[in-house]
Amino acid sequence: MHSLEKLLARNLGCSRVEAQRLLAGEAGKVPAEVPPETLPLCVTLAGRQILLHDSFHLMLHKPSGCVTALADGRHAVAATYVTKAPLAAELRPVGRLDLDTTGLLLWTTDGAWLHRLTHPRTTVPRRYHAALARPHRAMPANLVLRDGHRPRVLDLRPLPESQVHPGLPRPPGAEAFAAITIAGGAYHEVRRIFASLGSHVLALCRVSFGALALPEDLEPGQWRPVNKAEVQPPPVPT
Repeated sequence: MHSLEKLLARNLGCSRVEAQRLLAGEAGKVPAEVPPETLPLCVTLAGRQILLHDSFHLMLHKPSGCVTALADGRHAVAATYVTKAPLAAELRPVGRLDLDTTGLLLWTTDGAWLHRLTHPRTTVPRRYHAALARPHRAMPANLVLRDGHRPRVLDLRPLPESQVHPGLPRPPGAEAFAAITIAGGAYHEVRRIFASLGSHVLALCRVSFGALALPEDLEPGQWRPVNKAEVQPPPVPT
């Protein structure tokens, strides 16, 4: 059972004392405890409807120019775009997109699920659309990057501009577009892959994570709730 007072404090981002004040005079009108299976649950307090969650997951269309961090002294942070989401103080990003990369960034309050999705041995495909300074060379059978890293590239193909996701910026000088799917998320991995193939990434957008795709009508900076079942990772090998 969940304490209604605690749920209110978590969902409203307020203190327990403030939650107690909201509940004052509501005895008998709302339950003091809430069964987990009834969540999310809408309660009415003083004429105000409040939707209570015990966990929450969302996809953000991350804009360019912000880092995947909760706080940063130099750059804007992606966390500012999810401050109005339920349980905002508990949301954590699933992996990272760098400063200039746009696209699908998953957030969750479930720490165990986050760990499963980001575990090095969990293969969750990530698909990106890239704007390139020039066409890339064919990828060798066993690609090894300069630092010895062997990326797990599941698919790589040229992409007609007509099929490029609207979330990918079209920078001046882009001579080619490509779609790449990798199973992993090492530092600047996609950019380093294209560099090793003789090209240079001018803009990059993550268009899917697992089976979850970035909706074409979701504008940069906007978010939508998602269900965990949409992004179930395979079990981590033991």
